[in-house]
Amino acid sequence: MHAGSLKKKKPDGRASIESGLRTVSIERTGLDALVTALETGLAEPFAQAVEILAGIDGRVIVTGVGKSGHIGSKIAATLASTGTPAFFVHPAEANHGDLGMIANDDAIIALSWSGESAELKGIIAYSRRFSIPLIALTAGTKSALARAADVVLALPRAPEACPHGLAPTTSTLLQLVMGDALAIALLEARGFTPDHFRTFHPGGQLGANLTQVREVMHTGDEVPLVTLGTGVRAAIEELSRKGFGCVAVTATDGSLAGIVTDGDIRRQIGRDLLNMSVDEIMTRKPKAIGPETLVATALQTINASSITTLIVVEEGRPVGLVHLHDLLRIGAA
Repeated sequence: MHAGSLKKKKPDGRASIESGLRTVSIERTGLDALVTALETGLAEPFAQAVEILAGIDGRVIVTGVGKSGHIGSKIAATLASTGTPAFFVHPAEANHGDLGMIANDDAIIALSWSGESAELKGIIAYSRRFSIPLIALTAGTKSALARAADVVLALPRAPEACPHGLAPTTSTLLQLVMGDALAIALLEARGFTPDHFRTFHPGGQLGANLTQVREVMHTGDEVPLVTLGTGVRAAIEELSRKGFGCVAVTATDGSLAGIVTDGDIRRQIGRDLLNMSVDEIMTRKPKAIGPETLVATALQTINASSITTLIVVEEGRPVGLVHLHDLLRIGAA
């Protein structure tokens, strides 16, 4: 029987929901088993694997076939994006020349739930011949892969979510989670920072959010500034010229003393506004950030405070201004 011969029928909504809940519940049980394993017998091999991967001068080669191969590709991508040079080598391609991509200073992570995938034989033999560290990610603790490996990350044999026990579901989830665990442990061991992360993710919203405010802020004459004691009329003129809907107020020592927004001015309509000074209407202790602040943090502050502009200060003195439109322009939101 092929897929085209299956009878079409309208899914029962309640049954679909129950199926989804059952799948998540079964896979969660697998994750609970993995947590228990990491707290017990899997702990030492995991630490050994991290030590091996952190200590190589080359790259991490991830390999696997079928669904394990798809998971392996994602693990390699996660490692590479978090500071551990890595790439995926398909075992079938390895047997037809791609073994030459693997060097003596590399390490190999091989994924196979059973540990008996025939396609892995070539890459396993190659790793043994040239003494390339081999880490097995498998549930087959007595399998050919496990027997050959330097370190075995033994996954618990949890039931698949597939009602027939055939489609890899829980098994691939556990492989994926172990790959993430290795990547994050290596990230932390290497002291990987958000700035490093940005280097590997320059594009899209993620790259924008990891930009520092100093790279997008307005500086110099663009920043609307007046000093304490300035009349409201002069403050309004400065606010209008600069076009950010606010003006920062500085003390005699140059430190930030407050801010006057167009909202502050509107709230004073009806009073003798033009004969007042900014001291009387300004918001004291306004929201401010440092130039090294990540754009993501600046955006969070703007949203949480229901404002559109942040003054950027260094050693208490205004050095710039960032507007919501600046963050939208670079794709941070």
